[in-house]
Amino acid sequence: MRLALVSDIHGNLPALEAVVKDMSRRGVDAVVNLGDSLSGPLMPLETAQFLMAQDWVHLAGNHERQLLAAKNMNASDAFTHSKLGAKEWAWLSTLRSCAPLNSDVLLCHGTPRSDIEYFMETIEPARLRLATQAEIQQRMGDVRAGLVACGHTHLPRMMRSSLGQLMINPGSVGLPAYDDIHPYPHKVENGSPDARYAIVEQDKGSWSGSLIAVPYKYKAMAKLAQARQRPEWAKALLSGYV
Repeated sequence: MRLALVSDIHGNLPALEAVVKDMSRRGVDAVVNLGDSLSGPLMPLETAQFLMAQDWVHLAGNHERQLLAAKNMNASDAFTHSKLGAKEWAWLSTLRSCAPLNSDVLLCHGTPRSDIEYFMETIEPARLRLATQAEIQQRMGDVRAGLVACGHTHLPRMMRSSLGQLMINPGSVGLPAYDDIHPYPHKVENGSPDARYAIVEQDKGSWSGSLIAVPYKYKAMAKLAQARQRPEWAKALLSGYV
């Protein structure tokens, strides 16, 4: 089995199209979208329509949950909420934040227990650090799948759990950097504007993975973000820094 993993598209359709073009030349059996697909000041409606036309497995991220709740929305969610129609809302309402793909693959946006929890990183008051094996096992709970795929943090990363499970975050297709204040102020930066995704393969019962960075015409998306009064998005899209 050979799977492509995408996550955290955030309405950046040109980045997604570049990823799809790249994965098509590599050959995959299926594509999984791990959520946070639309929210942002870019192209939420067009991205939703593109995704709805694909024969992929789709998850909801925390932003899909927030959009559906329509309460206390931030600027990115509010802009996205204003652009979607009945078909898009119906599609979003069918998505789950955590689900097995099969008996050996678990998909989640954050962790199995929360769509906003960082899986392979830990946020402390002074820094964002790599999670310990004990922290990962606590977040994993009783999951025994050989492959656990997650998103949310926008950080491409692969680790092995203490049980030998492959854990992989493909990084963000559409937003290479951001800052947040929950639970403590922190920054996530990838240092380049590239679109990110991953490919995982199973051979003789064992999983391996590749993290992939794809160039695309990011300046147009940065210009669009700037025109919509989101300079922090423009900087992140141009540089991969906040």
